[in-house]
Amino acid sequence: MYMFDNRITIEDRKTLDEYLDGYGYRTSGLSFSSLYMWRDINRFSWDIIGDYMCMCGISHLELEDGIILPFMLPPLTKTGGYDSGSLRETIFRAKELFEKAGQPFSLRLIPVHMLDIIKDAVPEMKFIDDRPNYDYIYLTQELAEFRGRAFHRKKNHLNYFKKNFEYEYVDMTSDMTDEIMQFIADFNRKKEIPPHEMEMLKMEEAAMRDVLENLEPAGYRGGVILIDGKIESIAIGGRLGDDTIVEHVEKANVEYRGLYQLILNEFCKHIASDAKYLNREEDMDIANLRKAKLSYNPVELMEKYIGVIE
Repeated sequence: MYMFDNRITIEDRKTLDEYLDGYGYRTSGLSFSSLYMWRDINRFSWDIIGDYMCMCGISHLELEDGIILPFMLPPLTKTGGYDSGSLRETIFRAKELFEKAGQPFSLRLIPVHMLDIIKDAVPEMKFIDDRPNYDYIYLTQELAEFRGRAFHRKKNHLNYFKKNFEYEYVDMTSDMTDEIMQFIADFNRKKEIPPHEMEMLKMEEAAMRDVLENLEPAGYRGGVILIDGKIESIAIGGRLGDDTIVEHVEKANVEYRGLYQLILNEFCKHIASDAKYLNREEDMDIANLRKAKLSYNPVELMEKYIGVIE
């Protein structure tokens, strides 16, 4: 189900960026690189309603009797500010579209710094804490250095790798697409994937190929680790505002101890001059992923909320 007629394309980037850059959203889901990468999986579509851009999608994290429910992201402004009256009008016009389609209306991925804005416009809206979608935000320089007691264990793993293996970090290019896709296929084959998740995995692989073939026009930055000339780890991200890079994908061959620490460390070294912060997205309520992301000492957990009108 697509709620709006406009799908996300490379050609839309300039238009979308006018709205995505119009306010300091700071949350990973409100970046062109994120919306483009997951546009097919989440069935993102957009339209201009009143003074704001409205972006709708679906979540695969919540299923009710096999039905995937649509949602809307917080309306986007390109003026740098919000007017309570016009924002209220836009939200209720969007709500009417959902109701005509026979769907419940909700706003998702509302960053904490937008709560008061939406409360002023729609005081009757109820907000639900969305902990699985909190963003993990780090100081890029800290991850590029791994200094101090807080990073002692990470530095040990990193040093072990450097002591035992020779490697090369190379900036990612579209010419590497086939090699990277082979690495991803090998990586996925080593995982125990339930049959019902196989379709999602195929969609993710298709999304990755599309991203790799459009790295420059879509604004992605990435790097790979070569060991004996073979790709064994990758990282890829995109810009969020003026001072942040969002890391969308990070994968490493787990047979090499310290390789995950290495790819993160090297990726940050190569973007540190351009980005004060690294946003490593959410943990999706996966316990091991939450533990791992907390272990890198985030400077902020970006709170997000779900908004509903009862």
